[in-house]
Amino acid sequence: MDPMTIALISVAFLFAFIILGVHVGVALASISAISIWAMTGKATVAVNLLQTTAYSAVMDYVFAVIPLFVLMGLFSTLSGATKELFGTAQFFLGRIKGGIGIATVIANAIFAAITGVSVASAAVFSKIAYPEMERLQYDRKFSMGIIAGSAILGMLIPPSILMIVYGVLTEQSIGKLFMAGFIPGIVTALVISLGIRTMIFFKPRLGGVTAEFKPFTFRTMVSETATSWAIIALIILVLGGIWGGLFTPTEAGAVGAAGAFILVVVKRQFNLRNIWNVLLDGGQTTASIFMLLICAQMYSRMLTISGLASKISQWATTLPVAPVFIILGFILVFLLLGCIIDSVSIMLLTIPIMHPVIEKLGYDPIWFAIVAIISIEIGLLTPPFGMVVFSMKSALGGKTTIEEIFQGSFPFLLMLGISLAIIMAFPILSTWLPSLM
Repeated sequence: MDPMTIALISVAFLFAFIILGVHVGVALASISAISIWAMTGKATVAVNLLQTTAYSAVMDYVFAVIPLFVLMGLFSTLSGATKELFGTAQFFLGRIKGGIGIATVIANAIFAAITGVSVASAAVFSKIAYPEMERLQYDRKFSMGIIAGSAILGMLIPPSILMIVYGVLTEQSIGKLFMAGFIPGIVTALVISLGIRTMIFFKPRLGGVTAEFKPFTFRTMVSETATSWAIIALIILVLGGIWGGLFTPTEAGAVGAAGAFILVVVKRQFNLRNIWNVLLDGGQTTASIFMLLICAQMYSRMLTISGLASKISQWATTLPVAPVFIILGFILVFLLLGCIIDSVSIMLLTIPIMHPVIEKLGYDPIWFAIVAIISIEIGLLTPPFGMVVFSMKSALGGKTTIEEIFQGSFPFLLMLGISLAIIMAFPILSTWLPSLM
């Protein structure tokens, strides 16, 4: 059997294993090893490749950025910065109908610049924003939809774990990828905010009652903003340092983690139990990502050996359709996979095959990264998998049901679709900031 046929069969088995519930890392590594054995006829080649990949796939200096940004997010959450961000946004926006919902979106956008993980954003704001919206008599499903929809910003606004994974898989600049997500993140936040206002305009009862706050004076503005200045300054330092060339992404991650740790100390949240829990959570998150990266590199090398990736890119460029339809096909794949597996796994499975096609078609890989991330993240709100939805259910416990969160999320899927269409129609939104670096 020729290598191309073996590779095609292996990809089919890979998706079958994942649908059956086999862990993505185990499926990637085992099928890749067996496929290489079948291609070469030597089991030792497959074993040796697995051994060398386990070391070489994550030995690069750039991989240190993953645990550093994970720690930055965990330390920032521990310091109480999330509550302060929400409180500040609530003060400025809470006076308008639906303002608490928009405050949740804005706070989520800023928190995204700390954590880089949508699931974490969903869990945190389920505990902070939902009780406040419940107090103000917001519609339950509407409240949950706001939290779920805005949590998607966690992977779009830098720093983002998905951007790091994409950069590693495609050898793109992680710094440029970070900058590429900034404007699309703002656009998405604006689309969601306008969507909230539009829904309340047609159904005022969704927005409950308007909250009462301190008088809107210069003194109160300064006092409310002062509570969030430290975390905002840290975000500006990290992202501004990358954009200005002061730091590499890895160095920026170190600065961010150190700054967030200082916040923990200043906010008097430092104790051995808290620090141990943060380090344990950070280690578990990093280890799971690294395992997937190692297994994905094995999969990528198998595709390279077989020649399947280059063959698919050649075939795609000869199709009698406009290139945009190929992009739409890729987006459909992302959306379908989002129904059954997590976002990092989707990227690891698809990008090694899609990236050569994108380059062959002449599209900017940086732009496609943002399109891919938004598409993949939309999948986190779709049944039956919906990781963001399950994260919210875990955080809220018996206060809601899975079905209720999915129903509340549906209008926000449409809003995210509008945002995706804007990013596709105007690539400069993704490519302008990276071009200035």
